[in-house]
Amino acid sequence: MTKRERQVADLVARGLSNKEIAATLVISPRTAETHVQQILNKLGFTSRSRIAAWIADQPAGATG
Repeated sequence: MTKRERQVADLVARGLSNKEIAATLVISPRTAETHVQQILNKLGFTSRSRIAAWIADQPAGATG
């Protein structure tokens, strides 16, 4: 997972929408959506809640 994808995953875990992620990272909502989809594909998940659970299971300071 790229550094940016990890940032997006962290924001998904905080419950942010794609629009909120885009505003936080100063990217377009479509780019945020693409990052979320790439994360789902790479991890083999089908929901944002699984990303949040995965983030919660990561050791503190893990980079992915």
